[in-house]
Amino acid sequence: MSLTEWLNAHRTTKNVLNRNINLADSNMKKVCLLLRCSTSSQDYEYQRNTLTDLCKRNGWEVVHTVENKVSGAKKNEERKEIVELVNYVKNNKVDMVVATEVSRLGRDTLEALKTIEVLNENHVNLYFANYGIETLLPDGSVNPIARLILTICLEISAYERNLIRYRMKAGYED
Repeated sequence: MSLTEWLNAHRTTKNVLNRNINLADSNMKKVCLLLRCSTSSQDYEYQRNTLTDLCKRNGWEVVHTVENKVSGAKKNEERKEIVELVNYVKNNKVDMVVATEVSRLGRDTLEALKTIEVLNENHVNLYFANYGIETLLPDGSVNPIARLILTICLEISAYERNLIRYRMKAGYED
């Protein structure tokens, strides 16, 4: 499947979130949920409900949830949910980490790619529900198309963050 065909097949978030995922050996996968909000006034309910429903539809067992209200631009060491997630997958049997979208992993491309690399090294698949992207192929090798698409998505996410900061600063100066 070409990149264009893949993107067309996964064009809408609703399309991806409402379908069952046909992953190889999806019987009772052990899954961690990754939830993040940027501010204390936001809540995780949409993320939690969406991912819990996805897991139920696919017969995945949620074994752990990590959550934090923190800027996605912080370094991994400053993000307790990333530290907790990495420690958990290193010390427990986890097949997959599930997040609603790539920006939940972070808005700093290099930091997010570091997290993906650690998960890959521990044979933990990272699944982004909005695009149906998995970081590992069924044989456990790194998914090269996912790597390309996620790097681009992470750069866009970082750009969005910088644009928001610029607009906020411009609003305060006016």
